[in-house]
Amino acid sequence: MALLSATNLVKSYGGRKVVDQVSLEVHAGEIVGLLGPNGAGKTTSFRMMIGMITPENGRVLFDGEDVTFLPMYQHARRGMGYLAQEPSVFRGMTCEDNLLTILETLPIPKSEQQKRCGALLKQFHLEHKRTQLARTCSGGERRRLEIARSLITRPKLILLDEPFAAVDPHTVEDVQAEVRKLADSGIAILVTDHAVQQT
Repeated sequence: MALLSATNLVKSYGGRKVVDQVSLEVHAGEIVGLLGPNGAGKTTSFRMMIGMITPENGRVLFDGEDVTFLPMYQHARRGMGYLAQEPSVFRGMTCEDNLLTILETLPIPKSEQQKRCGALLKQFHLEHKRTQLARTCSGGERRRLEIARSLITRPKLILLDEPFAAVDPHTVEDVQAEVRKLADSGIAILVTDHAVQQT
């Protein structure tokens, strides 16, 4: 059974259909790409799947449950992570604090928060940036920090919206390698991109 199943999603803005009958499935440990040029409706499709916006038609099932009309935070609680296309790091905070800010919302002891933070910084090769402000990160470091932050809740599925945007070619390879490792660990990945060769 698919972890995520979207069926016949439809969304219009101003009388213009931007998403028309989109259907897809993503299984645990699988990487699925949603490809197309800018303006093709990829981000709108993502936003319907994560509960940010409601489809006019269609259904979204997550882990066998109909989540079509549930709000975004309910999707997150069920194990769905989302990395937006737009930069989302807190630039005026350290890389460590970018992670701890989210970790502090979890019902776990402070020692476990610190442990998970350190493990994520190590996993994404950001230990050297631990105490530096996020604004000092390169495009690739910023993207890795955002992906690390999206893993804090230990999601079953991560939706990555244009994860290679504004990232240099060398870093694209690093991010691709990290995404493959996530899939190898059993996390389902749905990724959008407009550049087929990067995805």
